[in-house]
Amino acid sequence: MLTNLPLGTAITLFLGCTLVIGVAGTKLTRIVDDLADRTGLGEAIAGAVLLGMATSLSGLVLSVSAALDDKPTLAMSNALGGIAVQTLFLTIADLVHRRANLEHAAASIGNLMQGGLLLCLLSLVLVGRFAPEWTLWQVHPITPLLLIAYLYGLRLADRTKDRPMWRPANTRETQPETPDEQAMTRSALNLWLSFIGLALALAVSGFLLERAASVIASATGLGQSVVGALMTAVVTSLPELVTSVAAVRRGALTLAVAGIIGGNAFDTLFVAASDVAYRGGSIYHAIADPVALWVALSLLMTAILMVGMIHREREGPGRIGFESLGIALCYLVGALSLVFTSG
Repeated sequence: MLTNLPLGTAITLFLGCTLVIGVAGTKLTRIVDDLADRTGLGEAIAGAVLLGMATSLSGLVLSVSAALDDKPTLAMSNALGGIAVQTLFLTIADLVHRRANLEHAAASIGNLMQGGLLLCLLSLVLVGRFAPEWTLWQVHPITPLLLIAYLYGLRLADRTKDRPMWRPANTRETQPETPDEQAMTRSALNLWLSFIGLALALAVSGFLLERAASVIASATGLGQSVVGALMTAVVTSLPELVTSVAAVRRGALTLAVAGIIGGNAFDTLFVAASDVAYRGGSIYHAIADPVALWVALSLLMTAILMVGMIHREREGPGRIGFESLGIALCYLVGALSLVFTSG
């Protein structure tokens, strides 16, 4: 189905899916922000779980579909490249927030916990790649560990939110998390139905996007690693960009950062799902070196982000701190490395 598309049709489909993903991602921000207030989840948890999962659906479907079609490089480059580009998007959100560094204003125990969880999950992916190629029913042992670690990390983050042992100091730039009175009047059922509808639109777009990307990679000779890491990863990550910028403009700074970090943590499960879908053995051992570089860079970018939230550097309006510059430099290195090694 949709495997023999002409290149022009594939590009049109690719652009159409990009538009749907961008629009749906924009609408999700307000829905999740209102749900955070309406349900009492809070911005950090709602951003990490609801917004992070929903905006990741298109990428998840794409990676699983690629793995089922015996395209492990496309599956993994999309998953791992998406984590890197979503972290890069925080630098754009940082520029949009004019008062002070976003990492300073949005520092919270929830975001730091999610960042630590992401470091653990990315490290497990690397462990899987360098561990022996053992499988049970074609599934590597790291795959269930990824799921267990993710769920346990969410539980810890939720417990820490209720009984924190550490709090960031409030400053003039800190944006307090206060419920929106208008959100409290909206129907919870309507909010959930809107959330589910937008999430389904993202999932269908991810499936169609994988078909278009496969044709583009084959017809242009760019290769699955370049198309996956630099094209589909960017497109399927657009919801994270638009939701983060929209959240910053709404003053929901914790939600903006939580959506990115929580989405990245959920994105590591793309690898686990792709390993189950891939019938050629352990998908961890199908990761090419240029794609594995994105795991290392994502670890570094996340660590820089966490250091930024702890250090809480202050810069004047319109300026960004060391963490945003460092993250952007890491992504540039990865993109150039992938282009040159694929050429």
